[in-house]
Amino acid sequence: MSADQGAQSAPNESEQQGQATIQPPTQPPISQNAADSVNLTSRESVSQTGHASISHTDVDTTKAPNGHDAVNGIDGQTDDNKLSQTPDRIKFAYWVPNVSGGLVISKIPQRTNWDLDSNITYAQTAERVGFEYALSQIRFMAGYGAENQHEPVSFSQALLQATKSLKLIAALLPGPWNPAVAAKQIASIDHYSKGRIAVNVVSGWFKAEFTAIGQWWLDHAERYRRSREFIACLKGIWTEEKFTYRGDFYQFHDYTLKPKPLVLADRPYPEIFQGGNSIDARENAATVSDYYFMNGNTLEGFQEQIADVKERARREGRENNVKFALNGFVIARPTEEEAIRVLEEIQGKANVEAVQAFADQVRNAGASASNKKGMWADSKFEDLVQYNDGFKTKLIGTPQQIAERIILLKSLGVSILLTAFLHYDEELETFGRDVIPLVRELEAQGRGRDAEHEIKLTGDVYRSRKAGDDKS
Repeated sequence: MSADQGAQSAPNESEQQGQATIQPPTQPPISQNAADSVNLTSRESVSQTGHASISHTDVDTTKAPNGHDAVNGIDGQTDDNKLSQTPDRIKFAYWVPNVSGGLVISKIPQRTNWDLDSNITYAQTAERVGFEYALSQIRFMAGYGAENQHEPVSFSQALLQATKSLKLIAALLPGPWNPAVAAKQIASIDHYSKGRIAVNVVSGWFKAEFTAIGQWWLDHAERYRRSREFIACLKGIWTEEKFTYRGDFYQFHDYTLKPKPLVLADRPYPEIFQGGNSIDARENAATVSDYYFMNGNTLEGFQEQIADVKERARREGRENNVKFALNGFVIARPTEEEAIRVLEEIQGKANVEAVQAFADQVRNAGASASNKKGMWADSKFEDLVQYNDGFKTKLIGTPQQIAERIILLKSLGVSILLTAFLHYDEELETFGRDVIPLVRELEAQGRGRDAEHEIKLTGDVYRSRKAGDDKS
C-alpha cells in the first residue's frame, strides 16, 4: 500500500533522506534503467530450471460448467480452484484505484477509472480470476495526479457488497481516525461481509494533508509510535471484553465493543497490515502487525528487510505471527521487448512537476527517521513515477518471466503480492488469465520453497548493481 502507500497511500509511510533534489532523466529512460528492470531472458529460460516449460499460450481459459472462466481446466472461482487452495500458496492482491490519476505519476494515457461502477467491475473480475485481496487507498487531499479521492472504508464496504470472496484491506490514517470509531466501523463491516474486511494502518507522509484538517504533524518516530498505539487499541477493543489502555495518544477505560468482529479459523480478528522501511516501522511490524508491507527493492534489500523484521519479532515472541506483503507494478506483454517499451513510455512521459513534488513530500516525511533509511531513501526519479517503487519489483516481461520472479519472491518469504497496472480495464483479467495459472503450476511442481535454488535460477535480476557494473 499506503502501506503509507505511495502518493496515493503507500504500504507505508514515506521516509526520505535529506538529499539533493531528485533529477528527472534527460531522455526517456529505457537506455539503462528500463532495460535493467527486466533484462533476464537467458537466466530465466525454463531450460535452466529443470522443469517443463509452461507457456502462457497453453493456458486453457474455456468456460467451466457453471459458466465461470476455467483456468487450466479448473473452475476459476476461488472456492473450487484446487490449485489456488494450497495453504502455502502466494496470494495476490491489487491496488484499488479509488483515487483519480491511475497508479503512475505519468501523462501516459491510462485505461483505469476511479468511479464506483468501474471498481465494482474490477473487483468482480479480480475475484473471478484468482485475486484474494484488494487494497483501498487513503487520501484526504488532491495532489500528484490524484485530484479526486473516495474515502476507503465506505468504498471498501461497497466493493464487499458486490463480491463474494474477495477480501478488502481498508486504509486507516491515525490522527483523522480515532481507534474507537475505526474499531466499530470495521467490526460492523466484518459482520456484513462475513469476515472479508482487513485494515492497513498508515502513518502518514503528506504534511499538508494533516495541517489542512487541523491535525498535528508529528515527527517521524512519533507518527509511528501513534500508529503502534492505534493498532494495539484495535486489537484490544476487538478481543477483550473490557478494554483499558493508557497510552500517550489514546486512553480507554473498561470499553466494551459489541458486536465484536467474527472469530474465524484463520484469524481471530480482521487482519492488520502496516508498512514502512525505517526502524520505527520495522518495530511496529515486529510488535503489533499481522502483515508487513514492503516496497520494491533489490535481492539483498529484500533479504535484509525480511530477516531484520523476523529477528525483531523473534525477540517479541512473534516470529511466526508476522507475514510479508510486497508491492509490484506489473507490465505483462507477449515479449520482454514490448514490456520494456511500455515501461520506457511510462517513465518518459512522467509528470515531472508532480513527481518532484512527491519526492519533496516523502523526503520531508522521513527526514527525522532515526536511521535516515525510509521507504524511498534509495529511489531515483524514474522509480518514484510509481508510488511504491513498483518498478523495482521487476514484474515486467513475459508472463513466464513474471511467474518465475514471483516464485523467487515467495521463496524469500513474501506471502502476498500487491499488484498495480497501467490499464485496469484489461490487465487485471490478463494477469489472472496469463500469470496466476503459471505461478500455480510452478507451485504444484514444488517451486518457491527453496530460496537458494530460486536465487540461482532468477536472483540475478534482483541483485543490486553499482555504477560501472556490466549490465550487458
